[in-house]
Amino acid sequence: MEYTIQKLGQLAGISTRTLRYYDEIGLLKPARINSSGYRIYGSAEVDRLQQILFYRELGVNLDSIKEIMTSVDFDGATALKEHREKLLEKRAQLDLLIENVDKSIQLTERKIIMTDQEKFEGFKQKLVDDNEQKYGKEIREKYGADAVNKSNTKVKGMTQVQYEEVTKLEEQLALNLKAAMVTGDPAGELAQKTADLHRQWLSFYWDQYTKDAHAGVAQMYVDDERFTAYYDKIQPGAAVFLRDAVHIYTKS
Repeated sequence: MEYTIQKLGQLAGISTRTLRYYDEIGLLKPARINSSGYRIYGSAEVDRLQQILFYRELGVNLDSIKEIMTSVDFDGATALKEHREKLLEKRAQLDLLIENVDKSIQLTERKIIMTDQEKFEGFKQKLVDDNEQKYGKEIREKYGADAVNKSNTKVKGMTQVQYEEVTKLEEQLALNLKAAMVTGDPAGELAQKTADLHRQWLSFYWDQYTKDAHAGVAQMYVDDERFTAYYDKIQPGAAVFLRDAVHIYTKS
């Protein structure tokens, strides 16, 4: 069956503007242009759009989707199985959050007693799932599945106090990093204190800390544009400055 751009947009629940943009960037081209100049989409394009929307639902950006789907190794059937696994993980996360909310409602109505550990279960699971979605493949390749699984287990076992402490530590790390950058000296006292805060923060997640691994992570912040973007939101150049500070810290 064939669809005009308007009909396909209605079928998929997206705007024709979005479909035109996908065409412009080479992500989803129409099967043909008819004599009236309208874009016409066939079954292959419908299947491709479904894949694109699955990736979008999982939070993958358009550049990455295009890279994945234009790869010579891309296989639609395998991708669908991977989508299913990711969606099941997402459903499990949502189920846990819903359960957490339900318990919290009952707690406020004094129907049950809810432990502090239970209050944070959903949030900790989300932290693990988000990290797996964004960086799981890379960190498993770099550090091994066993190390990553141990880290995930450690996160999910955090107490309320530990969860609050690591959250505050991350905030302090950002503040210190920004202040240290003003000095321009990654070997300076403030920069080295920032590197030590980073070590403390990592230790909440890692099963075992080593200086080599610490230096490797700091280098990954510069090598991987996603990490670079995360730290450079604090201040442009923050990822490089933190990398330099950590490398000095781990060699001392």
